[in-house]
Amino acid sequence: MIRPQKQDVNELLARIYTRYRYSLILLRAMVVTDFKLRYQASLLGYLWTLLRPLAVFSILYVVFARFLRLGAGIPYYPVYLLFGIVVWGFFVEATAQGLSSLVVRADLLRKISFPRYVLVLSVGASVLISFALNMVVIVFFMALLRVPVRVDILWLPLLFLELVALSISLAFFLSALYVRFRDVNYIWEVCMQAAFYAIPIIYPLALVPARYARLLVLNPMAQIVQDARYVLVTPQTETISQLYGTPWVRVIPVGITLILVVASVAYFRRQSASFAEEA
Repeated sequence: MIRPQKQDVNELLARIYTRYRYSLILLRAMVVTDFKLRYQASLLGYLWTLLRPLAVFSILYVVFARFLRLGAGIPYYPVYLLFGIVVWGFFVEATAQGLSSLVVRADLLRKISFPRYVLVLSVGASVLISFALNMVVIVFFMALLRVPVRVDILWLPLLFLELVALSISLAFFLSALYVRFRDVNYIWEVCMQAAFYAIPIIYPLALVPARYARLLVLNPMAQIVQDARYVLVTPQTETISQLYGTPWVRVIPVGITLILVVASVAYFRRQSASFAEEA
């Protein structure tokens, strides 16, 4: 009974690989090319992947931690702040680059027939590599400041999966929308600037009145940032389950993310036939 089941699974995996083999080859080639071209002709090259979030962290830490004393009550606040910046940076970069991914490669869309979603996924994969490199810096700071590693860290991969799903789904939606409406780029930039201060990246959530904090953490990004800080940096991080008194409330932001995934993919597929003509 076991052998036929294994054989069926192997056949299923083989069919899936055969169906998406061409897409995977294209995805790999585009990711490698994107990552190389991004830092081509720059003196520091790939180091900018690490230096950019560190530069932002240094400025925000001096202004908000040293001068305004916002993180005085949070253990390991430097790691707390840097980790929030890195998570937020992945979201911003994945959505911003994904937004223009189809238009930037409009010539490729017109000349070659291939699955359009590969363009958006290649951007997301490239940004994910940068995110992984930034996490190396986070681990270094954790070791430097002797941040204790707790068993809660096992939840971190699921939170990262939620982060990737949210970012890539929005990238699919925005890229399809940008093909038709070029104003989307400017609108999204304004939204990201506002969201940076609406989400507790630089300030503790405890500073926000409880009735507003409960609404704020229903935002999937706010929930991801706070939960990720809780499991990786300090259990004194205020999370959505603490504000509502139950872990089941996470169903709301996770549900919002799943709805975005389904709706964005459906919209992208519906609009994909006209990408070559309109991009």
